[in-house]
Amino acid sequence: MLAGAAVLVVVVAVVAIGAFGGSSGAQDEADEGAAALASVEQGRLASRVSDTGTLGYAAQPDGTPYSVVNQASGAYTQLPSAGDEIGCGESLYRVDNDPVPLLCGRTPLYRSLNEGVSGPDVRELNRNLVELGYAKRSELNGTENEFGWLTAAALAELQDDLGLEESGSLAPGDAVFLPGPLRITRVSATLGTMSQAGSPVAQATSTTRRVQVDLNPSEAGTVAVGDRARVVLPDNSTTAGKVTRIGTVAGGGSGSASGEESESTSSTIPVYVKLERDNDASAIDETPVQVEITTDRVENALSVPVTALLARAGGGYAVDSVGDDGQRELVSVEVGAFDNANGLVQVTGSGLAAGDQVVVPAL
Repeated sequence: MLAGAAVLVVVVAVVAIGAFGGSSGAQDEADEGAAALASVEQGRLASRVSDTGTLGYAAQPDGTPYSVVNQASGAYTQLPSAGDEIGCGESLYRVDNDPVPLLCGRTPLYRSLNEGVSGPDVRELNRNLVELGYAKRSELNGTENEFGWLTAAALAELQDDLGLEESGSLAPGDAVFLPGPLRITRVSATLGTMSQAGSPVAQATSTTRRVQVDLNPSEAGTVAVGDRARVVLPDNSTTAGKVTRIGTVAGGGSGSASGEESESTSSTIPVYVKLERDNDASAIDETPVQVEITTDRVENALSVPVTALLARAGGGYAVDSVGDDGQRELVSVEVGAFDNANGLVQVTGSGLAAGDQVVVPAL
């Protein structure tokens, strides 16, 4: 941020040379005509970083899409379409006209699950059955990792609702486990072809909205996970968000609907913002949006426009203060937090108080 402010400071410093260089009266009048006054403000100052981002859908933590991998044998008789949203417990695709449901979990279905087995994959199955309403959490209390008769009975009910044989067990090709509901972005399988175990069916993102904004390293260095954000949508309405992840240098350009991160052509750092209310942007995808991230808040700060800063020859900064009698004085200041979104900077220095007037370039 200091680097960005320095560009403005240099411009202002050039304007200030004539005002303090012993110029003629005519030149003084010209300089005064090229300047304006701004008040020194006191109060809460929020350090903000502002830039344009792209609104899309969140995928895996590294930005790559989820891959839907088939393990069933037979012919594809129904496939999803790009843009479809599939919830936990719903049919994802069909093989030999049998639905292959999506179950939500991070452990792939790598083995048969039936009575007597236990482990984290069984725990994920039980959690699905509880959240889908086929089992009660209290009934599984203490046995969440175990596949007992309650799990078999609840699973059979789910299979019945899907139109499947009520076996009360799961083979690797009977379901696909992936984290959370999915939004299909690309289908790679072909309807009517024979499926093969381990073959990809589709790619998908989550159904959670996300904004990717690529910041230069100096700005990204001030941002932290958990920082609050304000997103301005194309219709000029605003919605709140929060920084959930910060990428690496040259991590990529704007996100895409497929959730894939493109390689950046410049040294930028991708910052990802999750919307607090997805419904605010339900009909918007792959659209540029304005993002303001609040990186810090300073209570009771003195602040001036960034353009009021003058670079001093020996280093440091000053402001051109104008007294009630019209007399002008250079007051040395130290800079603190920057509010880039509003063009303000925190300043401290003796001889400067709230309500004082400082010189800024005229518009």
